[in-house]
Amino acid sequence: MTTDADDLALALRLADTADAISLPRFGATDLRVDSKPDLTPVSDADLAVERAIRELLAEQRPADSVLGEEFGDSLPGAERRWVIDPIDGTKNFVRGVPVWATLIALMDGPDLVVGVVSAPALARRWWARSGGGAFSSFNGAPARPIRVSGVTNLSDASLSYSDYAEWAVAPEQARGFRTLLDHCWRTRAYGDFYSYVLVAEGAVDVAAEPELSLWDLAALVPIVTEAGGQATDVSGEPLTAASTSLAVSNGPLHPAVIETLNTIPA
Repeated sequence: MTTDADDLALALRLADTADAISLPRFGATDLRVDSKPDLTPVSDADLAVERAIRELLAEQRPADSVLGEEFGDSLPGAERRWVIDPIDGTKNFVRGVPVWATLIALMDGPDLVVGVVSAPALARRWWARSGGGAFSSFNGAPARPIRVSGVTNLSDASLSYSDYAEWAVAPEQARGFRTLLDHCWRTRAYGDFYSYVLVAEGAVDVAAEPELSLWDLAALVPIVTEAGGQATDVSGEPLTAASTSLAVSNGPLHPAVIETLNTIPA
């Protein structure tokens, strides 16, 4: 019988496999980039990474489902489901910006029990499993535990996000988000996965996005929560497989974050 520790070890092996494919394609002159039906880009590296991960999971966990951004769900209804974003930050990847990563998560029923984020162009990796704490490593150095910050006031908080224009999908909360930006000490658009792992490390205190898919957020949640942080949707509701937004914080700030996001300014 597998354990969370076994599953984490496999997830880290999957990340090694992904890195071996994606990093050599980063900056490649023959990189092929196409547009998906939603007009977002997909590169040959996205496709190759997801195929390789699926092949390894079919060998190692044949009873588990795999849900990936590029090829859908292999076994709908399975109790255990691996959730994969082969390259989170494809727009960065194709333009030569090193802030991109492979996201790997495992759901056991409704619970997110394993999360791995591997960003080889940054020489960084973050991971966590339920009850096991959260860790990171740089350039292959030994793992170190990570922990969220102790900031308690928004006026002292650093907030990261991806793109303010994305809040057009939630116009009322967009006004709350604008207020949140104004109330925080520092705001930066580190973007994509990076905002959230920086919260887990304590370098950033708050991050939020209004429109995400499960593969965008699943790997991030165990890392943030095992580092002592809090994760909900932007309305403050618990996350589920159907959630389409994400708000994370160091914990003490979360009530103020959610209240601000959902209060329409006078």
